[in-house]
Amino acid sequence: MSSKEKFEQLKNSASILNPKDLDIFFAILEPVTLEEILGKWKGGQLKTGHPFAAALRGIGWYGKTFISRVNVKPLVCMDTEGILFSDTESMNGEATIWPVEFRGKVSTSLVYDGVPTVVHFRKVDANTLIGIRDGKAALDENGNYFYFFLERI
Repeated sequence: MSSKEKFEQLKNSASILNPKDLDIFFAILEPVTLEEILGKWKGGQLKTGHPFAAALRGIGWYGKTFISRVNVKPLVCMDTEGILFSDTESMNGEATIWPVEFRGKVSTSLVYDGVPTVVHFRKVDANTLIGIRDGKAALDENGNYFYFFLERI
């Protein structure tokens, strides 16, 4: 099964996913460069039951926009009228992107301006990314990370 086929299976799963299976999948994916990540992305969660998913639903999270290394809109949200905006309140600002080593590979990671949170990315393909939210308050009660995906728009 290709990485894209596996991703589609995980994305469309009706049941709760085992975070350990996502750890294994993330490990086989290739790093993404700063240049490859630039653009607009629509996001979604990989269903593990992590409480951060509810927080994102609560703010109407839509995706992320990477304009440059120092200009990143990490919380692009949609209001009740369908208008997209950058939520700078929920995470105390926006973000930058940097090459960071995580789990043995150097890949592009997003560093929030106002909170101790880093998001590590790997690519499924040129138009699909998997992200892991990392930081002091990132783990759930079972010690698991929040996994999500981005698809280029």
